[in-house]
Amino acid sequence: MPTPVAVLGAGSFGTCLAVLAAREHDVTIWARDPETAESIERERRNPRYLNDIELPDNIKATADLNEALTDREIVICAVPSHGVREVMGRAGKVMDPNAILVSTVKGIEVETGMTMHRVLEDVLPEALHPRIVCLSGPSFAREIAEQKPTAVTLACREESYAIAVQTALSCPWFRCYTHDDVVGVEVGGALKNVVAIAVGICDGLETGMNARAGLMTRGLREITRLGQALGANPLTFLGLSGMGDLVLTCTGDLSRNRNVGLEIGRGRGLDEIVGSMNQVAEGIRTTFAVCELATRLGVDMPIAFGVRQILLGEVDPQAGGMALMIRQLRSENE
Repeated sequence: MPTPVAVLGAGSFGTCLAVLAAREHDVTIWARDPETAESIERERRNPRYLNDIELPDNIKATADLNEALTDREIVICAVPSHGVREVMGRAGKVMDPNAILVSTVKGIEVETGMTMHRVLEDVLPEALHPRIVCLSGPSFAREIAEQKPTAVTLACREESYAIAVQTALSCPWFRCYTHDDVVGVEVGGALKNVVAIAVGICDGLETGMNARAGLMTRGLREITRLGQALGANPLTFLGLSGMGDLVLTCTGDLSRNRNVGLEIGRGRGLDEIVGSMNQVAEGIRTTFAVCELATRLGVDMPIAFGVRQILLGEVDPQAGGMALMIRQLRSENE
């Protein structure tokens, strides 16, 4: 049975999920910019993101949040992490209390150190809390839009809601798995962006594939360490939202965070890099949020702290990499 779906956010990921959902369901997509919504309605293309992809006729675009959410049974949140609190605070006042909310946002709130699931619980009515499902995993928006095989995970404390979303979104080229470790799935999705910046810097410096593999492996160890401190199951980080997303984001040419690191390693300044981008690289903000959180929890995260130093211009990329190599020797299990 078709399910009325709303997608909040007309960036690349929101657009690709709207196209995905429109295969079987009636979809509204909310764009903050009225001109973007009008262009989608008129041209059947997103003027800023994935603009070579034609949008099906059963996608209605609007800049009116109330209109986007009216009578929607599944609501997909695909806004940047820094906009979640404001947008979903407004959305919570008009969402159907029986709707299922799917968060695709991969980040940690800088001001509070909260994962997106906790931010959502902070701003949404209590009736919606059990219905929050977190979508994560190795998934570039362009490849989803081009119907290339993709596997993701859906985490929810109430498995029945994850299964409902799994049923609604899965198709022969988009396979959804369910999970109950919300914390682990969110931590993996957020922190892999920080490691991807580090790997990008490594690649930009042309330090070799040995260095890349070492950074990715030790980066996964850092992700696991922080996740466990927050109550996650360490095995979660061996799955799609952990190792899967880490591998993709650290090695894929479509990775915004890896490309930020590449340009830093090649000598460009952060302000110049960010100014030339038309999409958000979540790993930049997440780096600062993670370091604050790790300090508060007493978790050792040398890669994340090294990335922060480089982003702040406190050390150059070469010195940052060398600092990791000459740290005190220790067991790999630490």
